[in-house]
Amino acid sequence: MSQSAFRSAVCCLLAILFPAQMMLAGETASAMLYTNGAAWLNGSEVPKSAAVFAGDMLQTRPDSTARIQSNGSSVMVLADSLVKFDGPAVEIEHGAVRVTTSRGLAARAGDVTVKPATNSWTEFQVTDVDGRVQIAASKGDLTVQDDKGTTTVTQGQETIRDDTADTEKKKKKRRRGTGAAPAAGGGVMSSAPAIYTGLGVVGGVGVWVLLQDEHPVSPACPTNPCQ
Repeated sequence: MSQSAFRSAVCCLLAILFPAQMMLAGETASAMLYTNGAAWLNGSEVPKSAAVFAGDMLQTRPDSTARIQSNGSSVMVLADSLVKFDGPAVEIEHGAVRVTTSRGLAARAGDVTVKPATNSWTEFQVTDVDGRVQIAASKGDLTVQDDKGTTTVTQGQETIRDDTADTEKKKKKRRRGTGAAPAAGGGVMSSAPAIYTGLGVVGGVGVWVLLQDEHPVSPACPTNPCQ
């Protein structure tokens, strides 16, 4: 392949790859995290704030809390909790969350799903400790779904459900300490560092190619261009 043909191919690749990668970044970076004390995101300690992506795992210590802020919703992750952020829902592995939402954001604890009954402003708290799920509706009504069906919890009421997940999962919850949370299981290209690294590598190659002279030096022609 000639130098000009190779240059054209790289330019086409960059034109396709950059918009696609930026679109992917825009779709997955759906919330911001703000911490109050030490917390971990996918196993790494978080500074005061960080971007949150679907599939990320957040863990707080017994003396810390964190807040996930997205468009129309706010999730306060209380102390000593392990929570997975899933975009339209948060999944509680252990601990408690306090949800304020106008977008119908749901909370899951094992087989128990809690969500607002309407899309109006709703505030509720879900606590899951060793399979005992406590649900409190502070503002607005909730729908609670588990293996027994769907029920309604009205504003100002509380209820308790059993997390019907298997026994081994409950044992793992009890054994879980306050160390860093495990990394999320999403694909490699779904994370921001992977996206920006890929962009940097491809961009660097593209710039190098574009800077090369149209006629490279050869042993048969030591001067450039050949006379």
